[in-house]
Amino acid sequence: MYQKARDNSVPLDTIERAIKRGTGELEGVNYEDVTYEGYAPSGVALYIETLTDNRNRTGSEVRSTLSKNGGSLAEPGSVAWQFERKGVIVLDKIIDEDTIMLVALENGAEDLIDEGDTWRLTCDPADLNSLRDSLDASEVPSLSADLTFLPTQIVPLEDSSSAKQVLALIDLLDELDDVDSVHANFDIPDSVLQELAG
Repeated sequence: MYQKARDNSVPLDTIERAIKRGTGELEGVNYEDVTYEGYAPSGVALYIETLTDNRNRTGSEVRSTLSKNGGSLAEPGSVAWQFERKGVIVLDKIIDEDTIMLVALENGAEDLIDEGDTWRLTCDPADLNSLRDSLDASEVPSLSADLTFLPTQIVPLEDSSSAKQVLALIDLLDELDDVDSVHANFDIPDSVLQELAG
């Protein structure tokens, strides 16, 4: 998490404050991990991870953001089954597939996916650190390495209006102070992405 923050140019004092908050070093404040499940427009499933010192405030903010933007909060367990925890390593496309596969298959990789400008390597969460270390030792540098939730089912967003609504809601959820990450199960075709960019 520290390295991810540094890679994204987060100031050092902000990182240190977040670490102290997360480890309970800040006096009189107890933080806990709380997850929320919900739906965005078009039936897109959302799995929202938070770190909060006030469950009621965070729950209210998440519920309000969802309901004001065409979404809804769901019962616990109604969305989680549509996601699985995975280790994900993103590699630059300048590295060829054979070089990656040579190292990756021997060190716990499950899948290698071509994502245009990058490769996405997935593995069991327990294998993430050893796989990243093996790639580094073989001089195959990674752009990022994270534990995340990947969707097991995908909802296609075939028009720009639906895609815009879902993306806007996810951005609003991401902006909430207590939200660590938002996982969603949608796919936007290239043609719709180009329309949104234009």
